Amino acid sequence: MFEPLLDEADAIISDSLNHASIIDGVRLSKAKRYRFANSDMNELEERLKEADSAGARFKLIASDGVFSMDGYVAKLKEVCALADRYGALVLVDDCHATGHLGEKGRGTPALTGAGGRVDIVTGTFGKTLGGGMGGFVAAAQPIVDLLRQRARPYLFSNSLAPPIAAGALKALEIAIDADDRRELLQAHARRFRAGVEKAGFKVLPGETPIIPVMLGDARLAQDLAQALDDLGVFVAGFFFPVVPKGAARIRTQMSAALTTEDIDFAVSAFTEAGKALGIV
Repeated sequence: MFEPLLDEADAIISDSLNHASIIDGVRLSKAKRYRFANSDMNELEERLKEADSAGARFKLIASDGVFSMDGYVAKLKEVCALADRYGALVLVDDCHATGHLGEKGRGTPALTGAGGRVDIVTGTFGKTLGGGMGGFVAAAQPIVDLLRQRARPYLFSNSLAPPIAAGALKALEIAIDADDRRELLQAHARRFRAGVEKAGFKVLPGETPIIPVMLGDARLAQDLAQALDDLGVFVAGFFFPVVPKGAARIRTQMSAALTTEDIDFAVSAFTEAGKALGIV
């Protein structure tokens, strides 16, 4: 995305909690790089001013729609307002929102009310849309045309196999009409969050199906993950360098394929394992 569109005359302003794929993409570009603290609009404005002072030709603000390790939703309306004020483009990576957040599953631009003001939306077929390979870029036709001519991974990789492309299209069709599944997913998220908080775990605030259970210590996160696996709940511990030092966690993700009984089973397992390890 970044390397075909921008060069040394341009600037990318990136949220500090952006996914590693965004960070690596930015590094591959020759554009000047700026970073602002997560969802800090004052700092974003300062970075935009710095880019203007440096004579940036084009400015692109890049942000996750939902920040994958924390479950926070980006402040897209505020980001877009600043983009309008300073003549910047906005790119949102919506991998952790497409299909299950916003009206008809249209993701964080719909959820936050930013709507069509977001210039570029990227996403994956590998999460809510069924776990298939590949992803997408949605943007105005001139941007899409330029990417088709200049994006190296697009030009020099095999295209998606037709069954995968067909599966992704069908997944989109299902997701658009899945309001009942989205309601169930939100109910699961609320139930699990309330359950583990009542048990005594520290959970990051949020309203998305990504619910990080904070532990701090990397070894403790691994021990809890193993204990939960032994009890029949598969989770993974996350720790440095995936998250900052001292911010180790179990990142749980709810699914509409689960039942209420499944959620209660998971909460009971967290409670039992947490007590056994002296966490709660």
